[in-house]
Amino acid sequence: MRRLTAFAPAGIGNFAAGFDVLGAAVAPEDGSLWGDRLEICEAAETRLTCTGPYAHRLPDNPADNLVLRTRDLFEEATGRPLPPLAFTLTKGLPVCSGLGSSAASVAATARALNAWCDDPLSPADLLAVAGCAESLASGALHLDNVAPCLLGGLLLIAPQGPPRALPFPADLRIVVASPELELATRKARQVLPKHVPLHLAVEHAQNLAAFVLALQADDEALLATTLRDLVAEPWRAGLVPGFREAQRGALDAGALGASLSGAGPGVFAVARQEKAPAVAAALEAGFLSTGVAAAVRICRLDTRGARILEGEP
Repeated sequence: MRRLTAFAPAGIGNFAAGFDVLGAAVAPEDGSLWGDRLEICEAAETRLTCTGPYAHRLPDNPADNLVLRTRDLFEEATGRPLPPLAFTLTKGLPVCSGLGSSAASVAATARALNAWCDDPLSPADLLAVAGCAESLASGALHLDNVAPCLLGGLLLIAPQGPPRALPFPADLRIVVASPELELATRKARQVLPKHVPLHLAVEHAQNLAAFVLALQADDEALLATTLRDLVAEPWRAGLVPGFREAQRGALDAGALGASLSGAGPGVFAVARQEKAPAVAAALEAGFLSTGVAAAVRICRLDTRGARILEGEP
């Protein structure tokens, strides 16, 4: 019986400096896979089975699951009916975590279906399908989560054309804290202001431009000044107990910057490799100081994005 398994990694939306236009896919430094897996195989009828540590948080009705909704959008995009398939989603990312959970399910499904059908969709068309599917969960079309999850790397969502990969210093690590909290992206977007003052719009544009320049020029000092979220974090910080304590601890431990991962409640910090363990401990301690447990991982960029697993554990 024909079958294949796709994997899509965890991700960080916004990446502090770029609300809705920057995103990164991440992988634990120890080489383990952190994300969602989707297996598909031939079947007499289409069905979905969910397993893994966070399967219990998924919709009870399979028709509401992003896997089957992505399947429908993929079929529509190709203009060809798909055969009956059995889908098994191993949910490795917590729901409403700010770690690209919905994007990972969507990206793994899109990659798996494209491979199953001998790649009828181009990368751009596949990203369009994934973006539409992910917007069903987030309530708005923005590619900063699903693009890096699908394509890998640290991406800038350009106004025209495909997302653009940005360089990232090899000696820096991305330390990610996943607190035992949930915050739906829809709710986190509702607290944002409808209008941004002119002075803040100018400062945000200045900061984002400097962030991109810092990476291109490998200017760590400049990078440290730009790892900040001027647009969303001030409004969302109060939705995440322990965030400010964790952020302050990470900066005191030597992080170049720390902010919410996506809409939160996840938090990430950027640090030099030698300081990453201390930053990880500080993030965990910051959340614990308010009674919130958090799992912390030291990560690198995942430059591969969603892929078909062949011989990987």
